[in-house]
Amino acid sequence: MATRYTNKDGIMKLAFIGECMIELQESGPGVLKQSFGGDALNTAIYCARLSSSLPLQVDYVTALGCDNFSKSMIRFWEQEGVGSELVQTIPQESPGLYFIELDDSGERVFHYWRSESAARRCFEYPDSEKILKRFSEYGGLYLSGISLAILTETSRALLIERLEELSENEIPIFFDCNYRAELWTSLSQAKKFYERLYRLSKIVFLTKEEAKILFDGTTGREIHERLQGYGDLESVVKDGENPCSICAGDIIFKVPATPVAQVVDTTAAGDSFSAVYLVARCFGCSPVDAAKMAHATAAYVIGHKGAMAPIEDMPVSGQDIADCYSQ
Repeated sequence: MATRYTNKDGIMKLAFIGECMIELQESGPGVLKQSFGGDALNTAIYCARLSSSLPLQVDYVTALGCDNFSKSMIRFWEQEGVGSELVQTIPQESPGLYFIELDDSGERVFHYWRSESAARRCFEYPDSEKILKRFSEYGGLYLSGISLAILTETSRALLIERLEELSENEIPIFFDCNYRAELWTSLSQAKKFYERLYRLSKIVFLTKEEAKILFDGTTGREIHERLQGYGDLESVVKDGENPCSICAGDIIFKVPATPVAQVVDTTAAGDSFSAVYLVARCFGCSPVDAAKMAHATAAYVIGHKGAMAPIEDMPVSGQDIADCYSQ
């Protein structure tokens, strides 16, 4: 991974495919706080936060309605530096919604209303073909298992067909497994589509827990060996507070996590890790250096409430990545 994927102006363009939803969360007894959320969007935002010192452009790919919630969503991520060139706004459509409830032990319980979300038919609208064609303008495309799972069969087929074309033309695909059992009709269905993405991807992210499910109890080095069987890819296994494990160029690296004094909220920890690792690798940092910066960012994020930790005190900047790859 290097800057050979930049465009003629020397800019690395990355597109993130996903669904942004309306988030409602209890902030006190009988009091709700409204915000927005989505795994691929979280990753896109953390990537965009690195762009001030790097030749990096980040765009989001989704479908929304023309309602005020949809308009607010677009303003929300544009303020973070994420572009909306590839966002379709469809009259009479609307985004999905989820509610975060806290149980008696303080654990988060999610309730979703997304069956009619515009994003589910993202690649079936009048301008969808144009959006899919524009993917060739990008130096890389990122999606997650959730991005795949929420799509209708038709949209999923159209997207994967296009990703196969792009992969043949050496445009890298980056895939974060983010497996959510409730979004698939069965584990076998999820495995079938995941395997197609493994074969297309340059980097695959997953957690140790996901690996056990997706690879029938496989752990340790065998996770990487199983993934290597799908092609020439880089695999990154995240394991919470334990060291992450990376296989790149047939070499396995283990990189310790950054210690955290107090875990406040684990939301977007994995998304922020993937963002920093991805940008660092795209700009030529080593797997170990990329993982160290990714761990530091994830540790910062889980020390704050909500998916978007304050930008002012982020521990890793675009300049850190620039300094790393220029050494």
